[in-house]
Amino acid sequence: QVQVVESGGGLVQPGGSLRLSCAASGNIFFVKAMGWYRQVPGKERELVATISYDGITTYSGSVKGRFTISRDNAKNTVYLQMNNLKPEDTAAYYCQGNISDYDVLWDVWGKGTLVTVSS
Repeated sequence: QVQVVESGGGLVQPGGSLRLSCAASGNIFFVKAMGWYRQVPGKERELVATISYDGITTYSGSVKGRFTISRDNAKNTVYLQMNNLKPEDTAAYYCQGNISDYDVLWDVWGKGTLVTVSS
């Protein structure tokens, strides 16, 4: 069994910063791509950013230039540094990972961490 757990959400003022972390654990052989998604009530979950094992990144247009995704392969952890936050960034943020456990490549999702941007 493999899992990912997010941390680092909270309340921040517009223009502020937060860093989210997502740690993978369990019977891990290899962690491939990882990503961050977000969702607000009544809307579909949307991609925020992804990162491959060797560090190739993609971003949604709404966060490019403000958010940075990175990973520490030794710790099986991915980070999302969010700067210049806006009220429209308020959402539940979910971590996703493609993780192999020596047998199966799993598509694993965390339970989410809430980010609220408000004055």
